[in-house]
Amino acid sequence: MKAIVQDAYGSADLLRLRDIDRPVPRDDEVLVEIRAAGLGPEVWHLMTGRPLVARAVLGIRRPRNPVRGWDGAGRVAAVGAKVTGFEPGDEVFGNCEGSFAEYACAKAAKVALKPVDLTFEQAAALPVSGMTALQALSGPARPRPGQRVLVIGASGGVGCYAVQLAAVYGAEVTGVCGPGGADFVGSLGATHVLDYTREDITDGPRRYDIIVDNAGQRPLPVLRRALTPRGTLVIVGGEGGTAFLGGLSRGLRAVLLSPLVGQNLRNLVSVARREDLLTLKELVEKGSLTVPVDRTYPLAETAQAVRHLEKGHPRGKLVITVP
Repeated sequence: MKAIVQDAYGSADLLRLRDIDRPVPRDDEVLVEIRAAGLGPEVWHLMTGRPLVARAVLGIRRPRNPVRGWDGAGRVAAVGAKVTGFEPGDEVFGNCEGSFAEYACAKAAKVALKPVDLTFEQAAALPVSGMTALQALSGPARPRPGQRVLVIGASGGVGCYAVQLAAVYGAEVTGVCGPGGADFVGSLGATHVLDYTREDITDGPRRYDIIVDNAGQRPLPVLRRALTPRGTLVIVGGEGGTAFLGGLSRGLRAVLLSPLVGQNLRNLVSVARREDLLTLKELVEKGSLTVPVDRTYPLAETAQAVRHLEKGHPRGKLVITVP
């Protein structure tokens, strides 16, 4: 089978389309014939091996799994001996490590039946980013009707779902995005849109009950100034920081500070789980959630797609298609 393989950490230049052996599912896995795979910042971190602390899981010197890709959609080709609830031919979506390939294995507990009305391309754009947004707006960060929610990075993969979910929950949503993104973010349900090149989140008297900072770099004191005295901050990912911890250092500082202040400061590490996929599926099928796809690339052009991710600001998700 054909797959996008990377034998060493580094740039998109190291991605190669190769013929490799088809994977064999373990007892608790399904083999998925991939039709499309989502591409987001999580793939960039896998590719570069940054922050360095992540290599404890990814592989110290080189990627433990050289096939790139993290989430996908396709048809079940085979099931493991202990798998129930799926059979060959089922159309599924979810967390499929190594999804930039014609076939990938996935834990049965991390995939679900594809939403009925979604294309494979749309379904592949939903799992990781959708689950992250759903988990960011849960627990004490679950908005109540009328609360003010600020979503930083509102036009990106996670942000576009966070805006929609907050609006579904009845919140007054403000989205932060770059120039030219206001109409898109507004179409997702944001009442207000801030252009980060012209406005700061602390400008004016408005303060927010919940802030979701998606892959941002704003210092913690700035985020706290934009938050109400009893508000909740959720840091999702993040760039910059040290080579070892990367953006995680800001999230760790938030967690350590939280018990000492009145605000609830959280750092989110999302987890792939079927119950969240089922929630997303239900929201999509009810028409409460849409799946924005910025553009698609064929498997052979994955390196170009990664370069676009690095240089641009996709509106929604990028998707790799597998013929």
